Amino acid sequence: MNRQSQAAVLFLLGAALLHAGTTDLYLRYVKAGLRPLLLAAGAILVVTALATALYERRRSRRPHAGDSAGDHAAEEGHAHEPAEGHGHREPRVSWLLVLPLLALILVAPPALGSYSATRTGTALQEPLAYPALPAEDPLPLSVVDYAGRAVYDHGRTLTGRVVRLTGFVALDHDGTPYLVRMALNCCAADAQPVKVGLTGAIPPVLQPDTWLTVTGTYTPRVVHDPVNDGPIPFLEVTGAKPTATPRDPYDESWNN
Repeated sequence: MNRQSQAAVLFLLGAALLHAGTTDLYLRYVKAGLRPLLLAAGAILVVTALATALYERRRSRRPHAGDSAGDHAAEEGHAHEPAEGHGHREPRVSWLLVLPLLALILVAPPALGSYSATRTGTALQEPLAYPALPAEDPLPLSVVDYAGRAVYDHGRTLTGRVVRLTGFVALDHDGTPYLVRMALNCCAADAQPVKVGLTGAIPPVLQPDTWLTVTGTYTPRVVHDPVNDGPIPFLEVTGAKPTATPRDPYDESWNN
């Protein structure tokens, strides 16, 4: 891989990052707050690629020392030297760097779903505080917020309220339905599920990975995740309806 090829790969990678950052594609990889850094990285790679290509072009046009007096002697000396670019040939394995680029350009991975959720223990952690809730009815909450208040605040701020949650369906090995949202620290690679069990007026047929918006009320029922023994609170469902996959399928309220 010569310098021109390196510049081309850098340019394509930077362009791919800029494309992902200017569309919703980046949400499949990193949390929304990292968008400026992603765009900056893409811009730096593009500028670096253009600078490398320009430098190589100017270097190839630069006159050689043999063009001045003593050309003949220089040519004789060069006859015993390896041709330029052959003495320090980059290993062919460097072309494997193109594979991640092709994956980024050609394949848009789906958001993590029920397969990951049922094989990973709930990542619920105790919130640092419980902000006052607005007087909406039903009250929109994230899965993470509801689960934290239900388990660690024992539902004190939820009692008597009708809440509305949105997440995807995951079924436990015994058929128990969970409403799940994958929580992020920074990127999809560290995504972990937060689960809320569903009871009450549950739809008779539930398909894993179906996105639902459910309304219901707090119930003190809590079970332990069979994967890591973490707490899973429940919601007494009063209504449920399918919904489209949200623009950002991950829950970023965890650890924020």
